[in-house]
Amino acid sequence: MAGNNPVFSKFEQQASQQGYAGFGRNQAPTYPPQYPGPQGGYGPQDLDALYQQPSAGPLQTGRLTVDDVVMKTLGLFVLVLAAGGVSWVLTDSQPALTTPLWLGGMLVGLGLGLAISFMKKVSVPLILLYAVAEGLFLGAFSRVMEAAFPGVVTSAVVATLATFAGMFAGYRFGIIKVTDKSRRIFGLAILGYLVFSLVNVVALLAGWTSGWGFGGGGMLGIAISLLGVGLAAYSLAMDFDSIDRAVRAQVPQQYSWLLAHGLIVSLVWLYVEMLRLFARLRD
Repeated sequence: MAGNNPVFSKFEQQASQQGYAGFGRNQAPTYPPQYPGPQGGYGPQDLDALYQQPSAGPLQTGRLTVDDVVMKTLGLFVLVLAAGGVSWVLTDSQPALTTPLWLGGMLVGLGLGLAISFMKKVSVPLILLYAVAEGLFLGAFSRVMEAAFPGVVTSAVVATLATFAGMFAGYRFGIIKVTDKSRRIFGLAILGYLVFSLVNVVALLAGWTSGWGFGGGGMLGIAISLLGVGLAAYSLAMDFDSIDRAVRAQVPQQYSWLLAHGLIVSLVWLYVEMLRLFARLRD
């Protein structure tokens, strides 16, 4: 995501470098136009038949469409759910697997996410593996939170889906705006939140804090979780804007995988923040 998700930042950078329409340099047309003559096999009847053909659409030209992104996103979402279901069942029957699946899925997902972000080409296998790793992480993490706060997982799932629908409707009807200024501000906010999260993790591992870490489960902790939810929610609007820009720029269809992956990243982030928020409210 441009400004908040390295996946979308990478996409827009590559699109600009490669000169797709709307992302930078435009290719000058060739004058005079070159048409194959009779020696090339095109006679008057052939040209007339060509003129009668309908205009080529994005599917015929290999360009990105919204449907491409939607279908890829649904596929990855199903993969996350399937892996999450497996992890949920395994941690129920074998509790000893909870920590390995939780930490392993989180670390593998982080590594794959960084690899996807910095690779020059779109790697579909890595994107699929990322969805599996995140599913394993979410299943085990959800099991831990559900054991401590019964019912919190259902609340987080419903809230995540409702927020996604609300952000999409708000963006589509122009209620939620994404501008260059909002991208810059949001990027700074994400950087600050990331630094805070890393410091919080280090403090927990070092034993300087316990439980929820800085902010605890009180009003300050709830405010921090609300900030995380707000940032994750607005990142969805920025994702939608990046997808619209990609479609208008007629970028190659292969980027549908990268854009879908970016949406999954935001959804996973939003769900984790929702889970933490409801757990803190129940604490």
